[in-house]
Amino acid sequence: MSQSTALQATSNFYGAHAGMRLVRLALGTAQRLWPRLAVRSAYRLFGTPLPLRKSGHRAPPAAGWQAERWPFEDAEITLYTRSDLSADGPVVLLSHGWGGHARHMLPLAEALAARGMRPVLVDLPAHGGSRGRVSNLPQFARAIEYATARLQARGDTLAAVVAHSLAANAAAHAASRGLPAARLVLLAPPASPREYTRLFAQVFGLTETTRAAMERHIEAREGILMPQFEPQAVGPRIALPTLVVHDRGDRINRFDDGEAYRDHIAGAQLLATDGLGHRKLLQDEAVLRAVADFIRKTP
Repeated sequence: MSQSTALQATSNFYGAHAGMRLVRLALGTAQRLWPRLAVRSAYRLFGTPLPLRKSGHRAPPAAGWQAERWPFEDAEITLYTRSDLSADGPVVLLSHGWGGHARHMLPLAEALAARGMRPVLVDLPAHGGSRGRVSNLPQFARAIEYATARLQARGDTLAAVVAHSLAANAAAHAASRGLPAARLVLLAPPASPREYTRLFAQVFGLTETTRAAMERHIEAREGILMPQFEPQAVGPRIALPTLVVHDRGDRINRFDDGEAYRDHIAGAQLLATDGLGHRKLLQDEAVLRAVADFIRKTP
């Protein structure tokens, strides 16, 4: 996928939301007159999941699922489980991407349940039914680490962590730090969070000075540098059997990104798809079957 295609996809994403044109004008004015305000405002916008949620939206992803809410940092994470499944089955944690919610992972959850596994869906901070207004990639990674640690502490055996888009980036970083799971599945992962700050800056007319200052602001607040999330940094430290699923026509995260994870994680498998784009692969029966087969393999 070309840089221009990625830029257009990013522009379309923000352009679909009311008020973004006015936000762009406001940021442009702040850059000229109040540079520090521009950086803080850009940071806030960059960390705000879109579309904005209705206040108090707490509905479970589907009938038969029950919610469990855990306070986390200044927000919370919400886990959804099915009470009708055997408590002895292996657990699979499934995480949505940026701006997503647990329902996006529901088809895969149902496919795993049909194979005797216990899917656990998660709404990450500021997403779905979880409290919070802003979030970011480092917090996603910490939330996944926290969720898996708590599941393990209560006696659950984690067969796998499955994550989509930005959460896949976060899960890979968490796996490089010793995630307590048997397997890892990365669905349409992005390779470079820094590259997305560049696309964001282009869409909103930010100068390189403002973009770089926003990046430094994120890194200083979160205590980690963006390059530490890239495949060449995390891949060599991931010891889990890993499956990467990526569509060749993905307009959000390039197919090259999926290849980068395959190349930097020892023994990783890449399932390439066609015509599914960024999100349809979460519903494709062939993909669901392949993921379930991979998780059910004995190490």
